Amino acid sequence: MKFPLAISVGVAVLTLSACTMQSASSETDAAPTGSGLRPAALQSALNAVRDAGMIGVYMEVRDGDQTWNGTAGVADIATGAPIGPDMVHRVGSITKTFVAAAIMQQVEQGRIGLDTSIGDYLPQLVPGERGAKITVRMLLDNTSGLAEHLPYSFPSLAAFFGGAQLSSESLDQHRFTQFDPVELIGMGVNAPPATSAPGATPGVYSNTNYFVLAQLLEKVTGTAFQTYIAENVIARAGLEHTAFPDGPTLTVAHPRMYEALFGMIDPPRDYSVYDMSWALPGAGLVSTMSDLNRFYRMLLSGQIVSQDSLTQMQRTVPVIALDGSHLEYGLGLHKVRTPAGEIFWGHDGSVFGTQSLSLTSADGTRQMSVTMNLVRWNELGPDGKPKPHPIDDALTALYQVAMGGK
Repeated sequence: MKFPLAISVGVAVLTLSACTMQSASSETDAAPTGSGLRPAALQSALNAVRDAGMIGVYMEVRDGDQTWNGTAGVADIATGAPIGPDMVHRVGSITKTFVAAAIMQQVEQGRIGLDTSIGDYLPQLVPGERGAKITVRMLLDNTSGLAEHLPYSFPSLAAFFGGAQLSSESLDQHRFTQFDPVELIGMGVNAPPATSAPGATPGVYSNTNYFVLAQLLEKVTGTAFQTYIAENVIARAGLEHTAFPDGPTLTVAHPRMYEALFGMIDPPRDYSVYDMSWALPGAGLVSTMSDLNRFYRMLLSGQIVSQDSLTQMQRTVPVIALDGSHLEYGLGLHKVRTPAGEIFWGHDGSVFGTQSLSLTSADGTRQMSVTMNLVRWNELGPDGKPKPHPIDDALTALYQVAMGGK
């Protein structure tokens, strides 16, 4: 299959798959062979991504007790300031793993049932027979059938959902819009269902699911979902640079985040200042690559949720991503097999101007977190699909080296 970089946020339907992976159909989890970090090869591959046209890219790779941080390119086109390995970044749908972990903690405490109908908890949000059929598990693994809200909240992006001409109008119009999460949920609930029936596979990826999960978390904990995750997931993992930002402006060191929208925004426009209420529980976190590696390392070793919960999170189903590719998706986790047959777990994410990917080997020994500050660099062909670009091949080579390949 194509493992897409940053397909898992609503706008990520606009990106082209950047790394060729194989479908993870076997239940035998092969682990990396431990080829070592090879810093020179990693830096060379990172430089090649920059040379192919990326504005700025940085990553952290871990192998056993060795860690390597690398950067290439700039954080700000206007000033030429270099991108830094400790800068925070909007990490998009990687946020979903944090939300899923928080839900599983409440499952462990008996406050949420994975196979309980969401209508039992939130009948006003998902009413009637539909709410009775959709379970919490279906929201987590994207088999609920609830539609994506983005074609309705950002209508100028609806071209990729069968709508009108693609443009940046909505991106600029909503830069400072404070969306009501209940209204966004209503857009997804009232839209035509994404699947034939709740629980049907393949599922269809939808941010609406995670908006509903955030409302569920608030109902059972009595606190804002951001507060609960900060205190019980982020703090438990010991993450010092991960948070839901307070407002559209990041107040710590970060790169500018450039959106090209397939050449329709030329030169690419900086969207680093943006109100994230449009995707907050599905894509609102900021973090560093070091924090992401630490989070997934602790999650996959049973230090954030129990081993039983982790087993549930790693039960995958086929899900159609917003770009049409097929994923093996669990409860807030992707399962990815490299061409060498090695299994990695993690998530990717994209918001306007930025995209990230974080993967950890099945045995926890090899990790890669990478982020970049230019997205949707491909021009569109006559068929409306993104055309190949040198950045795609450069990223494929980078991921191969970072994940222990030759």
